[in-house]
Amino acid sequence: MNKIECEVLGLSTSPAGSGAFVLLLKEVDGERKLPIIIGHFEAQSMAYVIEKHALERPNTYDLLKSVIDNLGANVVEVVIHELSQNTYYANIVLDVSGFTNEVDARPSDAINLALRCNVPIFVAEKVLEEAGFYPAKENTKADEIDGASEKSTLRETKLAALQDRLRELLESEDYEQAAKIRDQINKLTGSSN
Repeated sequence: MNKIECEVLGLSTSPAGSGAFVLLLKEVDGERKLPIIIGHFEAQSMAYVIEKHALERPNTYDLLKSVIDNLGANVVEVVIHELSQNTYYANIVLDVSGFTNEVDARPSDAINLALRCNVPIFVAEKVLEEAGFYPAKENTKADEIDGASEKSTLRETKLAALQDRLRELLESEDYEQAAKIRDQINKLTGSSN
């Protein structure tokens, strides 16, 4: 399997609503980005690590890391290896006494653990090809303005969530709703097609 190292670019509320969040991954040595819809708890747990906010008590992911450490195992990497019927699949790769073991996990759980263990996050090339996107080119002077980079990331996260939703609607053949999402994407990107 050809896999690409990615990093967490940001988290944002999902424009699709329902309390979901968009996790946006970006290729480390490239431009493609991958949106993944995750739940509130998972997003909040990631935000604590990203913002280096210490909790008074360990949460589920901290507990999992402690159990792995106490058993003498190491998390080597996490890999998002498949996208099937709008569901991403991931593995947590562990080293246990020199033996590699892969554990099936939701991507949000695997990435939460990867952030705590400071290990690489990989995405299969086929998943990036299917669900990833290249960001729209923007005026480079805009990046010089304070906050422009943060606004750009939020815009790209919203765009990613809309593109993910559009893909779901097209697969379920809900063309009326897909057209509405397409129009929102066009408005956001300034495209007229």
